[in-house]
Amino acid sequence: MTRLPDFRLETYFSRWEFTARHHLTASDVQTMTLGELLGLADDTDREAFENLSLGYTETFGDPALREVIAQTYEQAGADDVICFAGAEEALYLAMNVLLGAGDHAVVVTPNYQAAETVPLALCEVTGVALDADRDWALDLDEVAAAIRPNTRVVSVNFPNNPTGKVLGTADFLALARLCDERGIHLFSDEVYRGLERDPTRTLPHAADVSERALSLNVTSKSLGLPGLRIGWITCRDRALRAHLERAKHYTTICNSAPSEVLARIALKARETILHRNRALIAANLPAFEAFFAEFADDFVWQRPDGGCVAYPRYLGADGVEDFCTRLVEEAGVLLLPASIYRSELTATPADRFRIGIGRRNPEEGLAAFADCMRARR
Repeated sequence: MTRLPDFRLETYFSRWEFTARHHLTASDVQTMTLGELLGLADDTDREAFENLSLGYTETFGDPALREVIAQTYEQAGADDVICFAGAEEALYLAMNVLLGAGDHAVVVTPNYQAAETVPLALCEVTGVALDADRDWALDLDEVAAAIRPNTRVVSVNFPNNPTGKVLGTADFLALARLCDERGIHLFSDEVYRGLERDPTRTLPHAADVSERALSLNVTSKSLGLPGLRIGWITCRDRALRAHLERAKHYTTICNSAPSEVLARIALKARETILHRNRALIAANLPAFEAFFAEFADDFVWQRPDGGCVAYPRYLGADGVEDFCTRLVEEAGVLLLPASIYRSELTATPADRFRIGIGRRNPEEGLAAFADCMRARR
């Protein structure tokens, strides 16, 4: 197995996620119960779930699930989809298939840690930072300058975790063209797609605009169903997809049969679930904005373009690391400090924290947060 550093986010969560009273940094939207999800199923899928044989499934994924996934794309078909046990397995195996000693990758920061640590364990990597002073803009000239003759992958994530940034469509298409012109695979983490504040800013799937691109998605984030552990990569490069299947033989081999049927139900009801989740975020935002307005001397708040996390700035002299530690220890309010998103590739802001805006009834957690802030005055 490739030697990798500790996963800072998961290590932090192992300490606090299930013991903190107020989980205000969740990266997924409020989930639903099994009964609620089955309530969205048609008769055929409900019967399929109730009478499911609990045997092995296909390594590529359930054919019916792959067909439903393919219907969310414009250019890709079911044969262009391969399913995984969540997005993490998909990312890990894709990088191991695409990269090796002597190769080079470009990764946009800040990011989900595995987006850079997995490539770094395999080859040389150059980071390109989103510019916090320009609304987290991505400079395509910097991306182009970072590319080398041996660059095989450019990795991006929009809507971005943790910033909530959504790249402009023209820039995204220009990035895809740049990769195609250089013979590079664009790896596009699209797990928050569908949660844009302005639906007109929804980016096209990378796999739709380039035959070489890989689109990563999962049931965990926008659909709010992390317990299903179903992710997928869509890519129209059939040879690459075959390599991904062979790599999966060394990890999970196949997915959970019940989860694949439940994921199929969720994806058929995708528009209903996304409408519910976007409405939940829209209903939550005024509470967050009121909180940050009250404490404008302590924080700089910026509404995210998309996704269900934001990355406010903390202005206190004690620093965001000590602040977050004291907040969870004294008030039971869990946030993710900037150190979780530090990069080995670029400088990243050290005064930010991630806050989640997609869980139901955040008012209790925000009230505990506010009480702690008032006590500090």
